[in-house]
Amino acid sequence: MNKIPVGVLGATGTVGQRFVQLLADHPWFEVVALTGSDRTVGRPYGEGVNWLMPGRVPARAAALTVQPTAPNLDIPGNPPVVFSALPTTEAKEWEPQFAAAGYAVVTNTSVFRMTPNVPLLIPEINPDHTCLIPTQRAENNWPGFIVASPNCSTTSAILPLKIFQEAFGVEAAIITTMQAISGAGYPGVSSLDIYDNVVPHIGGEDEKLQNEPLKLLGDVRDGHMVMAGIAVSAQANRVPVVDGHLASVSVKLGRRASAEEAIAALRAWQPPAVCARLPSTPAELLIVRDEPDRPQPRRDRDAGDGLAWTVGKVRACPVLDVRYVALTHNTLRGAASGALLNAELLAVQGYIGGGRG
Repeated sequence: MNKIPVGVLGATGTVGQRFVQLLADHPWFEVVALTGSDRTVGRPYGEGVNWLMPGRVPARAAALTVQPTAPNLDIPGNPPVVFSALPTTEAKEWEPQFAAAGYAVVTNTSVFRMTPNVPLLIPEINPDHTCLIPTQRAENNWPGFIVASPNCSTTSAILPLKIFQEAFGVEAAIITTMQAISGAGYPGVSSLDIYDNVVPHIGGEDEKLQNEPLKLLGDVRDGHMVMAGIAVSAQANRVPVVDGHLASVSVKLGRRASAEEAIAALRAWQPPAVCARLPSTPAELLIVRDEPDRPQPRRDRDAGDGLAWTVGKVRACPVLDVRYVALTHNTLRGAASGALLNAELLAVQGYIGGGRG
């Protein structure tokens, strides 16, 4: 089976580098084009990039010449596929231009997450939301399309909420996150700000945590997005941890349930059948821990090659109904790896690459 040629927009940044690393040995995708900063344009990627990932720059990517970000990349395919790791301002400018030029844009950026006709995807949560793509194409008169990944902190909290929504209904949630410094990108947070400290503010994160779950847990009806009727209150905190976002969540259920019933629902959960066809899906997607002191970022963030959710401290809540703590790896499941899973989903569903799996 021939691999699907893809490009990476913003390939010289930290998320772009992670895309390059993950795509190097992917069974379905092959990088054929990279775009980057003005400083690197026209140079071999291996010479221009300040490589921050473990190991060496993948040989194939290292030899590619960095190109300017513009929708004229030579990427075979109908549609041609690009992964976007662009900064916010550039993403707002370029991602619609790529979609208008016929590209499938799989973005990790925040710009279009809440746009009603843009699917906000996690394959384990809402794989059917790709049915928004025809609406998006029709409303924008685009031959291409954009699909988005949610915020890394939203990702850590969302799977138990989905499971409880299906089992009991969910009326409200209070989410408090403890977010790793890698979520701020490179060079990240000043050591004088984060060492011996917790910063109770991350610009825009509270709003993302309050809005994105409503879309992820909503429905598509007659080709249009209907948000979930759930009230969410959120507070995001930056903590001195390198990788791994921890979410402490209390939930008001539609139907009262005990902690034991909540744990049973988590343990009984099965992912959508399509997930078994995605090559990056780990053997164990949801790990429920019984220990009172788990999950922990250092011990649990790499579960399932950084793609699994680890959930623990599932208890009765004296204010709402149940509470839990959930952890995901913010730069893998919450960023590049999550977007890669979305692209695999698009391939299986036939939106790119002529179908796979």
